[in-house]
Amino acid sequence: MPMQTTVVNMKLLVLAGGFGTRLQSVVAEVPKALASVGDVPFLYLQIEHWISQGLRSFVFLLHHQADLIIQFLELEKSKLLKGCEVAWVIEPKPMDTGGAVAYAVSQLKLADEFLLTNADTWLGSGIKIVAQSTAPSMAVLSVSNSSRYGQVEFDDQLKVTTFIEKSNTQGSGWINAGLCHLNVDIFQYWNGQPFSLERVLFTQLAGEGVLTAVALNTDFIDIGIPADYLRFCSWIDNDRKGTL
Repeated sequence: MPMQTTVVNMKLLVLAGGFGTRLQSVVAEVPKALASVGDVPFLYLQIEHWISQGLRSFVFLLHHQADLIIQFLELEKSKLLKGCEVAWVIEPKPMDTGGAVAYAVSQLKLADEFLLTNADTWLGSGIKIVAQSTAPSMAVLSVSNSSRYGQVEFDDQLKVTTFIEKSNTQGSGWINAGLCHLNVDIFQYWNGQPFSLERVLFTQLAGEGVLTAVALNTDFIDIGIPADYLRFCSWIDNDRKGTL
């Protein structure tokens, strides 16, 4: 008999409202979460992968071309998403990453801790270990060239101390892997304005010494630029052989 997946009893909020401007040269008609990978959208593979790691409750944070993502989710409710809780929140205006999360917390009256990820970032694993960590926490990965992402520094107690902005400097370092475990309390004083998670909230939490780094060693790719999107397509076409 196949092994049963242990269910992760936590909502996954998925940031999927961006304009995807850097990818429009190869994916122009749909939001980047729905970029075709073989014969399915990237988001199909993401959801399939999240479910395989035990998630059963999803909230999609939408804005740009929200109707197309909603159509996809409605279509998959009785198929890929059968047995799952699915909701979405549409931002009335672009709220940046932090504003999108704060708006969803407010609109849905969320009261529990939750996981947060980017619709366009693929992680080979990490859901369970991040879910088991103490909030607030973020998954981090060591990469050979961190210039595109910016770096995350943390101390020997795994407390994040510094975020270094993206730069042209080449070099290895730890980066935010795009998967976090957060609690609703940190959004309770939101003023209704757009703000960035990394530049504002995470920097503030790091300054307070309360943000924990969860180091992962797994496949990672952000399909936000054409070269990496095409590399992911090749990886899938090659039956996921090799590393990303």
